[in-house]
Amino acid sequence: MALHPPPLDSPIPEPPKKSSGDRPLYTPGVHGEYVPDLDADTGGTSKSYWWVWLLIFALIGYGCYALYRFETAKKAALSSMRGAAKPRNIPVVAIPAHRGDMPVYLEGLGTVTAFNTVTVKPRVDGQLNSVNFKEGQLVRQGDVLAEIDPRPFEVALGQAKGNLAQAQGTVAKDEAGLRDVQANYARDQELFKENIIAKQQLDTQLATADQARGAIEADKAAVAGAQAAIESAKLNLSYAKITAPISGRIGLRLVDSGNMIHSADATGLAVIAQLQPIAVLFSIPEDQLPSVLERLRHGAKLPAVAFDRAGRNKLADGTLLTVDNQIDQTTGTSKLKAVFPNTDAALFPNQFVNVRLALDTKRNVLIIPGVAIQRGPTGTFVYVVRDDGTVTVRNVKLGLQQGNDVAIDNGLQAGDKVVTDGAEKLTEGMKVTLRQPPPDSRAGSGSQSASQ
Repeated sequence: MALHPPPLDSPIPEPPKKSSGDRPLYTPGVHGEYVPDLDADTGGTSKSYWWVWLLIFALIGYGCYALYRFETAKKAALSSMRGAAKPRNIPVVAIPAHRGDMPVYLEGLGTVTAFNTVTVKPRVDGQLNSVNFKEGQLVRQGDVLAEIDPRPFEVALGQAKGNLAQAQGTVAKDEAGLRDVQANYARDQELFKENIIAKQQLDTQLATADQARGAIEADKAAVAGAQAAIESAKLNLSYAKITAPISGRIGLRLVDSGNMIHSADATGLAVIAQLQPIAVLFSIPEDQLPSVLERLRHGAKLPAVAFDRAGRNKLADGTLLTVDNQIDQTTGTSKLKAVFPNTDAALFPNQFVNVRLALDTKRNVLIIPGVAIQRGPTGTFVYVVRDDGTVTVRNVKLGLQQGNDVAIDNGLQAGDKVVTDGAEKLTEGMKVTLRQPPPDSRAGSGSQSASQ
């Protein structure tokens, strides 16, 4: 649309009002019209938009800061990835293989039993006057444990002594009568020779002498019976004091003083268990029995060691006493009995223990810790640390195992350093850094168990 200038005779429009400032809001155009002055200061309008520019600049600044942080994090991540990609040495613990002696042990589960167990019972009937022991105390053989009322036995002893005296008096009387009969018989023999008395009177006198001798023999038997009665009464009187038949630890009291007790009572007064020495019954598989019997036939004394339930703490040392005379068919095991001095009272009846029987000793075998053994598709192997700080895989043939130690029959030499900690991170040829092993991880550190 074309613009045409206003006619010359048209009135000139009045200029618009000025703004609050000195500069007009409109300026004359080319054809005399008025157009807005874009450079005019509108006052209120400029004041209402200054914060928009401030917000824009703030957003721009924040964007620059966020971009800086993003680039910094990106550089750090790249640097970390480069560091992770660099090869680093794996820290491991290595123990050198060494030669030594390794004992052969047979292991079995066992139960401690008292070497002797005795139930203390009265041997005579009577009223229990006193109990002279404390429950759980150690008693010695012959100690007086309890006393029964002795008066009935004292009376019986007195009666037996009276009967003995009476029998002895009868013997003396009959012996005197025999002497008289013998004297009369001698006189009658002289009278018979002189034909003063008849033969019948002499024979009668001889029979009377024989009767006197028989009476004396009967009296002597009565004397012996009276003496036996005295001994019996003395024995019963001694039984009034109940003594310990063996040395050991006495259990809980089963009868209180004041009760009537009898020799036929099933419970008794208490139970004594002999603890020094003490026995342990344990079982081994029947397949291992021939080797034990062979050593016993040659007179060998096989050492036995008792360990606690966990098999870690050593409790006592002893020796094998005997082997049972048959194999348990239900379990396929044979029962063995070992004896322990138990001077420190470490073993207690019915205690559960692990027994390790020393059967033999293998001399000068190559030993490494059992934790160094690794297992794979090709069999058992170990990681060996070479002099240049790298590891290599060695296939090994295992021999005897003793607790934490394993004998190596083939594949290693003495002095080879085998990895015992950190092997799960290793591959062939990796560089490693040796760490100091803990004190209890050295090979041959004194483990106490072994098996064939």
